[in-house]
Amino acid sequence: MKSDNEVDVDVLVIGAGVVGIYALYRAIDAGFTARTLEAGDGVGGVWYWNRYPEARFDSESYTYGYIFSKELFREWRWREEFATQPEIEDYLNFVVDRFDLRKNISTGQRVVSAVYDETDAIWVVTTEAGETTRARWVISATGGLSVPHLPEIEGLDDFQGEGHHTGAWPHTPIDFTGKRVAIIGNGPSGAQLLPAIVDVVESVDLYQRTPTWTTPLNNAPITSERYEWLHDNFEDIVTVLSTSPSGFLHEPAGKFSTEDSAEARQEFYEKIWTSPGFAKLTSNYYDMTTNRDVNLEFCEFLAKKIRSIVKDPVTADRLIPKDHLFGAKRPPFVTNYFESFNKPNAGLIALKETPIVRVDATGIETTEGHRDYDIIVYATGFDFGTGALTRMGVKGREGLDLSIDWADGPSDFGGFSANRLPNFFFPGGPHGAGGGNYPRYSQDQVDWILDTIIYAREQGYHSFEPTAAQEAIWMSMIETLAPLSIFSVEHSHYYGANVEGKPRKFLLNPGGRGKLHEILDGVSSTENYGGAFTSAHETVAAG
Repeated sequence: MKSDNEVDVDVLVIGAGVVGIYALYRAIDAGFTARTLEAGDGVGGVWYWNRYPEARFDSESYTYGYIFSKELFREWRWREEFATQPEIEDYLNFVVDRFDLRKNISTGQRVVSAVYDETDAIWVVTTEAGETTRARWVISATGGLSVPHLPEIEGLDDFQGEGHHTGAWPHTPIDFTGKRVAIIGNGPSGAQLLPAIVDVVESVDLYQRTPTWTTPLNNAPITSERYEWLHDNFEDIVTVLSTSPSGFLHEPAGKFSTEDSAEARQEFYEKIWTSPGFAKLTSNYYDMTTNRDVNLEFCEFLAKKIRSIVKDPVTADRLIPKDHLFGAKRPPFVTNYFESFNKPNAGLIALKETPIVRVDATGIETTEGHRDYDIIVYATGFDFGTGALTRMGVKGREGLDLSIDWADGPSDFGGFSANRLPNFFFPGGPHGAGGGNYPRYSQDQVDWILDTIIYAREQGYHSFEPTAAQEAIWMSMIETLAPLSIFSVEHSHYYGANVEGKPRKFLLNPGGRGKLHEILDGVSSTENYGGAFTSAHETVAAG
């Protein structure tokens, strides 16, 4: 057994996005030696890579940002309710410098291997550049949206124009002026990009596989009065964000649909239509996501809105989802998406009617014909949840290879740890969010992880590893509640439906924050965390 002195750092964080920055802050604040390895050349994670025009939050800026420091909350003044990517990136850099974290972050270091040394009970982490770090604890904050997914289309490499994925956007601005552009994908990034470029391009075609229930973001500048209110109500805001199931400040409806008349429900839907971002879900009727009839009624309301905005009735009809309810796919919240299709230079290609045959040197061929393009944008999402972790060469105890062990879907505990992965955590990974405000849920996870590491230090434990029984309880909860989730197995990337060949496994925590804390509290309230801790380099017996 080697001593602690032979590790390079106590805590190694992988990823300098929203979650990774917070994990690094907590580790250093707790007195650990800590370092972060970041694949990008700057901090920000998804907000470093997603820099396409009009990339922005669809959670309110001040609810997405950090709430662990009252001073930080007051020092940063967001300009809009839903900030754009440049402001978000500036904010995250501000946080890094505000807490003097930059000296602990190594950028341009993509991790290609993380191997557990059972003899010394340490992790040996190697980057693409060949750097190796030995750490007692690893927190892999690689996020659910860090591996861009390109569509399974023949000939992508043959295209001689510019081709870009929204999740790996170049740092050099793309000039769309006068260009012929194709956008493949109509999720949040595709729906944000179309209105941002439609007025400068010669033409733009949006290739749509499945229509989505897109609704207005209803963004607004943060006025002085609003800023003062936020400034003065920090403690109350933190309480709501830290305890509500959604992690938003939105006011719940306070009623079921059955409490309103048909006429009152239409008035209520009008109010919901003009509400900000995710309030379409969080402030809707309590039974919106559980009562098929009321969801269908809301969908019909939305369909009428689409028909009232889009002038061409054929295009409008193609933009209206027919095969899933509101919320079954992660809904985009954007500005002027439907209005864009009224522009003479904007087209909609419905891929269920005219599928893509191939991409070639000059453009895209569908079953209807060929169109030439100067730029093709792939707004086709990510290999959600498991993509980064299964590509990182993670090998745990007893020869566990994560890329093999999770081939049929992930198994974990708490959405951030797993049996046979001692001292390895992955907040924000599979089953690591409950469908609410992502940073609030992940903060809960990071807090539990750091509290656990601190407890281990205080008690003289060297290793934390959830038992097989603890993992089974967590996974049983996931599998029991997943069928009750509104998300669609056939359509949602939360089931991996956007990646051909990926197992259709639910990748969120359907029990939400409530179940997360219930199960974590059950473990942390028992002696030795129910057998998850061990001293020295002993390993925990499974089950």
